Amino acid sequence: MAGPPDQARVEAVADRLHSAAVHLLRRVRREDEGSGLSPARLSALSVLVFAGPSTVGQLAAAEQVRSPTMTRLVQELEGDGLVRRTASPADGRVVEVRATPKGRRVLLAARRRRVAALGALLADLRQEELTALGDAVSILERLLGGHPARGS
Repeated sequence: MAGPPDQARVEAVADRLHSAAVHLLRRVRREDEGSGLSPARLSALSVLVFAGPSTVGQLAAAEQVRSPTMTRLVQELEGDGLVRRTASPADGRVVEVRATPKGRRVLLAARRRRVAALGALLADLRQEELTALGDAVSILERLLGGHPARGS
């Protein structure tokens, strides 16, 4: 049975994975222009569509921005009819932000464009390469908490 990989190998693979992930996301992010939303607004909307309703504070924490920044983003999204603020069913004093049907449609269309762009890249792979990449994605999903990387 094989032991754990040596630290130099771990660091080399981590460095390559980081670089590849950055370049891959930059490539598919080009598709986001079709949504008409800034990257920050699209990202916040994504959290609401895939994780569900959230307070401004929770959304700010998820997006790693300050609450005033998220308040401004939510106001812009609300002005476009992509989100709405409502009283929490659990505690009427708490205001939740949730995606509207229009917001969900906009976000899902943006995701489809990204996935199609990624699919176009993957279409050039041989079957064995696609299988190996699928196995690598399964490993990444396990490392990220055991949940399939859907939605985000």
